[in-house]
Amino acid sequence: MSHPHPELSTPAPLAKGALRVIPLGGLGEVGRNMTVFEYDGRLLIVDCGVLFPEDHHPGVDLILPDFEPIRDRLEQVEALVLTHGHEDHIGATPYLLRERGDIPLVGSELTLALLGSKLREHRLKETTHHLVKEGETITFGPFVLEFIAVNHSIPDALAVVIRTGAGVVLHTGDFKMDQLPLDGRITDLNEFARLGDEGVDLFMTDSTNAEVPGFTTHEKDISPVLDRVFAKSEKRIIVASFASHVHRVQQVLDAAVAHGRKAAYVGRSMVRNMAIAKDLGYLHVPPGVLVDAKDLADLPADRQVLISTGSQGEPLSALSRIAQRSHAFVHLEEGDTVVLASSLIPGNENAVFRVINGLSRWGAHVVHKGNALVHVSGHASAGELLYCYNVVRPRNVLPIHGEIRHMRANADLAVATGVPRDRVVIAEDGVVVDLVDGVASIAGKVDCGYVFVDGTTIGEVSESSMKDRRILGEEGFLSVIVVVDSVTGKVSSGPEIHARGFAEDDSIFDAIKPGIVDAIDQAVAEGTTDPYQLQQTVRRVVGRWVNKAHRRRPMIIPVVIEA
Repeated sequence: MSHPHPELSTPAPLAKGALRVIPLGGLGEVGRNMTVFEYDGRLLIVDCGVLFPEDHHPGVDLILPDFEPIRDRLEQVEALVLTHGHEDHIGATPYLLRERGDIPLVGSELTLALLGSKLREHRLKETTHHLVKEGETITFGPFVLEFIAVNHSIPDALAVVIRTGAGVVLHTGDFKMDQLPLDGRITDLNEFARLGDEGVDLFMTDSTNAEVPGFTTHEKDISPVLDRVFAKSEKRIIVASFASHVHRVQQVLDAAVAHGRKAAYVGRSMVRNMAIAKDLGYLHVPPGVLVDAKDLADLPADRQVLISTGSQGEPLSALSRIAQRSHAFVHLEEGDTVVLASSLIPGNENAVFRVINGLSRWGAHVVHKGNALVHVSGHASAGELLYCYNVVRPRNVLPIHGEIRHMRANADLAVATGVPRDRVVIAEDGVVVDLVDGVASIAGKVDCGYVFVDGTTIGEVSESSMKDRRILGEEGFLSVIVVVDSVTGKVSSGPEIHARGFAEDDSIFDAIKPGIVDAIDQAVAEGTTDPYQLQQTVRRVVGRWVNKAHRRRPMIIPVVIEA
């Protein structure tokens, strides 16, 4: 089984007739999905999504794929194919279009509608859109693309078949095999089987749920659970969901009608996305059930349903503000019911539990996936993946979309169905895979890191400054100011030590001040006069003392002034 090594070198130029796959995001994490395909000097991009920051990304709004490996080749990009409308697949597209604004965009009706709204929000001109449906074929340069219906937690998702002279690639996007979907649109296994009969040279398949045994639960199984929650609730109901989960919102609206409640959306992205879904016919809003959120407050609590964003504990989301009692017009009361109708994205656990605790503090009854079937995954579990491998019978496999453990589990499933172990390639972001003469193998690695969006700045926050932020947040900050006589080298004033995020009383540092003076005296006696070197001496002395006395590693900023 091929797998990445940190010592991989820059890949050699692509051999004639070969296909190169360059993952720039989504391999090694859940989110930030973006893959570049190269053939005959031309490029095709599949997906361009964002990753949402975790606790160890202080001050960061979004994380983008790194465009640097293709920045000087953007004119060679034939098209950007978007498999579905989730943020982790379309969210970085506006940032890519700032680099080259006329890249043709390819996707399904709902996907392109959600993206169009996002582009308008970023004040970007509409570029060429190619609306495609399952069963259709479209050609861009040397890439012939076919589209296959797949089922996911958002309508209108597509798998994409990429044909070049190097062979046939089947990229599933995010998918599952719900046999009873709410919209009746199932994953087209007939097409998967047809491609299997023809021969799939590289199968790139969603790994997110590869560790989960069996089959993913049907979406329809949630409706009776929601019905019971509505029947038991005597006050207001708040349902938090992804802002793009049209099917879940549909179930909540249907439950509201069945139990005589009115519903309202809370959260800008929820309002925007559901309006788009309704206009395109993907969401069916029963007459009279939907009202403006501010008007909902005029109704008795037992007739209210709020459909909110914030199921992942996002700090600025509607649900987080409700939990903190800082929302403009939604005031949580004792006995209200809050339903978190989503799964936990890895890394968001602490944020979600903070919100659950905040809601519980005010007396709300919180229903979530841990205590009720109020959400099912949008990804294929191990049983479904095994089924796909047996139907497709691929010659080579490249697991995508997931953390390393997910991709390894997916690789093991492929091997279990008979794919030779040396034909299963485990790659991470930046690891280049070439398909040459029907064989996929690792060809090298390109530099590919996180690109942080911090307010209005993009890519200006480096990994090292992110490390500094984490230290500041977790360990605190110390400044040490010392004045030395420029003639004698003796300390003439200080040391003054000031702390932030470390201790309330700066007097705790009195114990180390004589040690700082002694260290400077000794350094000067040994011939050290350069202020920078004296600053390093101060940093070492203070750092050792703080670590030993307080078990902390704060950021230490020493300042030595000659006077």
